[in-house]
Amino acid sequence: MQRTSPLAILAAWAALASVAEAQTLTRGPYLQQGAPTEVTLRWRTSSASNSRVRYGSAPGSLTQVRDDAAAVTEHVVRLTGLSADTTYYYSVGSSTAVLAGGDANHFFLTSPAVGTPKPTRIWVLGDAGTATSAQAAVRDAYYAFTGTRHTDLWLMLGDNAYNDGTDAEYQDAVFDVYPTMLRKSVLWSTFGNHDGHSASSSTQTGPYYSLFTFPKAAEAGGTASGTEAYYSFDYGNIHVVNLDSEGSSLSSTGAMANWLRSDLASTSQEWLIVMFHHPPYTKGSHDSDSEGKLVSMRQVFNPILEAAGVDLVLSGHSHSYERSYLIDGHYGTSGTFSASHKIDGGNGRAPAPYAKPGGLAANQGAVYAVAGSSGKISGGALNHPAMVVSLNLLGSLVIDVAGNRMDVKFLRETRAVDDFFSIVKGGTADTTAPAISITAPTTSTTHTASSTPLALGGTASDNVGVTAVTWSNAATGGTGTASGTTSWTASIALAAGANAITVRAQDAAGNVSTDTITATYAPGDAIVPVIQIATPTTSTTHTASSSPLALGGTASDNVGVTAVTWSNAATGGAGTASGTTSWTASIALVAGANAITVRAQDAAGNVSTDAVTVTYVPPAGDSTPPLLTVVSPSATPYSTTSEPLMVSGDATDNVGVAAVTWSNAATGESGTASGTSTWSASIPLAAGSNAVTITALDGAGNAAQRVLTLVYTAAAPPPAVAAGRDNSNGDLGINDSCGATAGSAPPWAGIVALLLLCAAFGRRA
Repeated sequence: MQRTSPLAILAAWAALASVAEAQTLTRGPYLQQGAPTEVTLRWRTSSASNSRVRYGSAPGSLTQVRDDAAAVTEHVVRLTGLSADTTYYYSVGSSTAVLAGGDANHFFLTSPAVGTPKPTRIWVLGDAGTATSAQAAVRDAYYAFTGTRHTDLWLMLGDNAYNDGTDAEYQDAVFDVYPTMLRKSVLWSTFGNHDGHSASSSTQTGPYYSLFTFPKAAEAGGTASGTEAYYSFDYGNIHVVNLDSEGSSLSSTGAMANWLRSDLASTSQEWLIVMFHHPPYTKGSHDSDSEGKLVSMRQVFNPILEAAGVDLVLSGHSHSYERSYLIDGHYGTSGTFSASHKIDGGNGRAPAPYAKPGGLAANQGAVYAVAGSSGKISGGALNHPAMVVSLNLLGSLVIDVAGNRMDVKFLRETRAVDDFFSIVKGGTADTTAPAISITAPTTSTTHTASSTPLALGGTASDNVGVTAVTWSNAATGGTGTASGTTSWTASIALAAGANAITVRAQDAAGNVSTDTITATYAPGDAIVPVIQIATPTTSTTHTASSSPLALGGTASDNVGVTAVTWSNAATGGAGTASGTTSWTASIALVAGANAITVRAQDAAGNVSTDAVTVTYVPPAGDSTPPLLTVVSPSATPYSTTSEPLMVSGDATDNVGVAAVTWSNAATGESGTASGTSTWSASIPLAAGSNAVTITALDGAGNAAQRVLTLVYTAAAPPPAVAAGRDNSNGDLGINDSCGATAGSAPPWAGIVALLLLCAAFGRRA
C-alpha cells in the first residue's frame, strides 16, 4: 500500500486550516420561526462550510449539537425537541470552529405552551428600513425603555429595507442596525411594497424570501398556509396572523382569504393580533379612501377579521402614527364613518380601558393602528375620523399582554410615550397591586451597614404576575432593576450616612407596591468633600454664546478629593475634570438650558455636588448638522481580535463641532471621544457583533451619526510545537507531535518549521 508522505499530509492540512482561518461571520446569527419546542437559527459566512449549532442551559454548558453537513454560506439550522418556555444559550459555526455565541448575549427563549397565559412583550416596527439616524433613534429609545425586560416577539410591518429591499439594503437597514435584538428575539415580518421591488410572493423568490424563514406548514401553530407570504403562529394565549397585502390575491375567494377563514375558525386563543402592510384606515402619506390595496384590505379582509373577534390590527405604509377607537363594521370611505361604528368612543386609557368579552367574540370591536414611522415621517392630512390619535412623529409600538389585559404604547424616538391604551377582556381590569417585602439583610425598616454595596433581597407576589422589581436610593440618585421577581436580589451602592432605599414591584397592568429601608452607612471617613463652581460665574445660572463652556472651581476634603466629575443632563455628556483642589472642565452645550452638575468624591465614596444651569444661545439660524467621517476602521462590518478598539475620524460643522460621542449597544457603555475636528475613542467590545454608534453634535443640537458593526473574536493562543514519533504507528501523521492539534490553525512560520522537521524525520526513516 502506498503511504502518503508527511509533507503532503501537512500541506493539505495547512490548506484546509487556511480556509477555516479565513472564514468570517458576515451576517447574524438571527432567530426565526420560534415555537414551544423549536426555533430556527440563521447566519451567513464569507466562505462555504458545514453548519453546527451548539446549545444548552448555560453559556458554559452547550452540551447539545445540531449539524448540517451541506457546505453553504447561508446557514439555516432548525432545532427541534426543545422544552417550552425555556432559555437556551447557543453558539453558531462549523464542526471545526465557533464563529459567534457561547456567551450570555446569545440565547433564545422558547414560546410557552399554546394557550398558556404568560406576560408577553411585543415590539412593533413599521417602515423602519431607512438606515438613518432616525431609525437608530427609534431603536435606541426602545432599548432604553425595555432595559433588561426580554422582548418575546418582534414584528416588522414591511418596507424593512429601502428603497428596493435588496440584499445589501437589508444588510444596512436590518442586520447592521439590530444585531443584538436579532440574536436573542425571534423576528416575524410582513411583506411591504418596497420589499416587493426585488422579491415575488407568487414565486417565493428574492431577498425577502431568501433571508427569512417563516412557517408554511404550521410549524409554529395555526393552520398551514403552504407559503411564507402569509402565515400564522401562536405565542402563549396569543394568535398572530400575518397577511400579504402586497403580493398575494386580495380577492374574497382567493387562496389567502380562504386560508384566513380556515385559520381563524381553528384557533381558540384569548387574543388575536393581525398584521399586514397596507392600512385599511389612514390619512397619512397614503389615503385609504382611494388606494386600491388599502380599500381591498378594508372591504374584503376586515369583515373576516372582525367576525373572528380580532383585537388589534397593525399596519405600516403611511409614515405616521394613527390609532383608532374600538370600532367594528366600517367598510366604506372615511366620509361614511359615524358614531355607530364605535364600540367604545373613548381613548381606552385608565380608568376606562376598552372592554371586550373573554375569548374571541365576533364583532365586539378592534383597534386599528398605523405604525409606519419607525424610520421616517412623511406627513399627510392625518384627519381620518376613525382615529383617536394621528401624529406625524417617529416611533415604535410596545405591546404588553398579561392574562386578560393588553397594554399598547406609542414610544417616541425621544423615549416619551405619546399615546397609550388598554384592552381588558372578560371582566374588570386588574387593579390588584403586587406585594413586596425586603427580607435581607433584615426585615426591619432600618439597618446599619459597614460596607458598600449593600446586598438587598426579598420576595414579591401578584394575583397575575410580577413583571419587574426595581430599586432607588435617594441618597445617591442611583436606580436599577433587581435580579428575579418572586425572589429578588439587588446590589445597591451606598453613600455615607442615611440611605433611603425604596424597592418597587410592578405587574403588567401597571399596579405598583413598595417597601422601604433606611440603611445607614458609616465608613471610616464620613465627611463629605466641599466643591464650588467659580468660573465663569459663582451664580446658579449663566448665559453662554459659545460652546464648549470652560467651567472651573475648587474642591476640598478632610482626607483628600480623589476625583471631580461632571455631567450635562441636556446632552447626556459626562466626564472627569482636570485637577481636584483646583479643577477645570470643557463641557459641550446644546441650544437652550444645560443643567450641569459637578461632583467631588473622596476615597471613602463620600460625594458632594454643585450645579449651574447654562443657557446656550447659538448663532442664529444654524440648522446644518455636522459632517462626520470615520477614518479607522475604514469599512464596516470590521472584524478584530483585540479590544478595546481605537476608532477615529474627522468631524466638521459650519459653526463648530461641540462634541463627538460613542455608544456600544452590545456592552451598554458610552463615552465622549477625544477631540472634535479630529477625534478618537477607545471602545470596549463584547464578544461577537457590536453595534457602535458614533455621534457628532454641534452647539445648536444638530447631530450626525454613523453606526459601525464591529465583530470581536478573541485571538486563540498558539499551539505547542514538539518533535517526535507517534508511538501508536511509528510514522508521522496529522496526530503526531510534529503536526498540530486538530481544530487549531498554527501561524505560517510554525507550519514552515514543522515541514522542515517532518522532512528531516522522513529522511531518517
